[in-house]
Amino acid sequence: MAPFSPEISLINLIWYGKFKPSQRAIVTDFIASLVSSKSTSAQFSVAKWWKGTEKYYQAIGSEKSPPLVLSLGAQFLDEGYSLTKSLSSKQIVQLALKDRQRNSVNVILTASDVVVEGFCCGKCGTHGSSLTAEKINGKNTKFAYIWAGNSETQCPGQCAWPFHQPIYGPQSPPLVAPNNDVGLDGMIINLASLLAGSATNPFGNGYFQGPKEAPLEAASASPGVYGKGSYPGYAGDVLVDSATGASYNAHGVNSRKYLLPALFDPSTATCATLV
Repeated sequence: MAPFSPEISLINLIWYGKFKPSQRAIVTDFIASLVSSKSTSAQFSVAKWWKGTEKYYQAIGSEKSPPLVLSLGAQFLDEGYSLTKSLSSKQIVQLALKDRQRNSVNVILTASDVVVEGFCCGKCGTHGSSLTAEKINGKNTKFAYIWAGNSETQCPGQCAWPFHQPIYGPQSPPLVAPNNDVGLDGMIINLASLLAGSATNPFGNGYFQGPKEAPLEAASASPGVYGKGSYPGYAGDVLVDSATGASYNAHGVNSRKYLLPALFDPSTATCATLV
């Protein structure tokens, strides 16, 4: 297994397309929450959820390795759609190469009016790796990147469930999105899953189950599981905000609430939920 080096410490955000400041705040607060203890309930916090990735280091005998501490790095706004509103997978990598910094992972977030190759056709985002264009000590080096899309107008039933009616399967009522934005709250679910996958399998030779071409990773091994008692079409017993009726399972900074996917626990071979 070859998880992220603890030297990776920054998450750079590349906002492709038009996002409202309030939407960007949902994401930046989530990233700030990954390592923050300043939440309403430490028992049900984003930071506690993220600590689940440390079990993968322990699984390979790396208990003494420092935890993977990620914080917000630089942000880049591309509101002019520099590569048009239709992106190929190669163009996603091209964006990931933009303003690369050492000790960082670039995250490309595409707006709801941006069509990305493969989006809504089996994937809501992806993480991958590529070689840097420049050479360091005479060699091109590998870097990891993440892409997640806003599915609000394209496929919310696939990529923003359980905040929208599912396209297929049992048609249970959708949950109320904790940040009152179905597209962005769905994006957080996918971003969280991809961050966990990147931390434990950044270059395709880390921890995963099944075939390498379609790996089941830390979060994707537990699809649709958010609370105890979940089953297909039911997210599980999650927390509900008494004032707004919104469903969530994790507290974050600035009084944020998020719904985060279960992480597969390699020590027990079960899907571990916060609630």
